[in-house]
Amino acid sequence: MTDLGLPDDILACLFDLDGVVTKTAAVHAAAWKETFDAFLRERDGDAFRPFTDTDYDEYVDGLPRADGVRTFLASRGIALPEGGPGDPADARTVHGLGNRKNERLLARIRTDGVAPYDGTLRYIEAVRARGLRTAIVSSSANCRDVLRSVGAEDLFDVRIDGVVAAERGLPGKPRPDTFLAAAHDLGVEPSRAAVFEDALAGMDAGRAGRFGYVVGVDRVGQTDALYAHGADRVVTDLAELGGDV
Repeated sequence: MTDLGLPDDILACLFDLDGVVTKTAAVHAAAWKETFDAFLRERDGDAFRPFTDTDYDEYVDGLPRADGVRTFLASRGIALPEGGPGDPADARTVHGLGNRKNERLLARIRTDGVAPYDGTLRYIEAVRARGLRTAIVSSSANCRDVLRSVGAEDLFDVRIDGVVAAERGLPGKPRPDTFLAAAHDLGVEPSRAAVFEDALAGMDAGRAGRFGYVVGVDRVGQTDALYAHGADRVVTDLAELGGDV
């Protein structure tokens, strides 16, 4: 292992955004809860069952927005028309509900701002100083704006986010396609790349893509689940990996 806490043959590091680089995972979770609870309360009335942290972890976290809507609603036996990406936020469609969540997310970000995980930024700087290449891999369509807001856009050689995935027709996590695209764009074989993720879907993607090393970042007390979903190592902060950070 190197002083970065990685196998000697790793040449590139692929980082998730929310919950790994920036403190936005909790903001996403709150926006999803607000959106789904309002929808379910209107639909079910007295039989309303709220959206829970477990629902977020199992059905939404790390997935592209529309996939999160479909997967959670399916868990409750609910089906909505697909609609399209341009649906208004009040449309009773998969994309409409997803766009409603995005409006709430952006409102929270405008109000509260975005903060990075300083340990992650220092670790990425150490990684780059040692000549490893870096990519950001996120299902968020707001990835570039979030990175710019924390001054981190220049820390990544490649960006594969919700916008790029849509342009290329790449399925999202738990499929490995976005991570594989990042490795390809960096010119590195998956076996020579490390994945850094906090979502269970991201762990599944890392395992499915046969990446050389998968690091789970435990921000919410789910170490055992991260290992069960394919992590080679789990840390609570990337500073634990080393690199003089």
